[in-house]
Amino acid sequence: MKVTLLTQENCDFCDQAKDLLHRLGPEFGLEVKLIDVSTDRGRSLAESGGVLFPPGVLLDGQAFSYGRLSERRLRRELKRRAPVR
Repeated sequence: MKVTLLTQENCDFCDQAKDLLHRLGPEFGLEVKLIDVSTDRGRSLAESGGVLFPPGVLLDGQAFSYGRLSERRLRRELKRRAPVR
């Protein structure tokens, strides 16, 4: 699954989200891409996804959350989207 993380400098919640996605990456096969919200691409993604402030998380291009990332909520969504084995 492709995950886009919209971040900014000096953002503790962004650092926490990076750490969480790094930890969950191997378990769920995540491809994480970091984009700074101060770039044109970052602003465009934030606006189209309704991300009011960083960190913003998009799962396969669809807005999932912004602000402090909940591990419980993310795990639930990743399990829901996981292919059936």
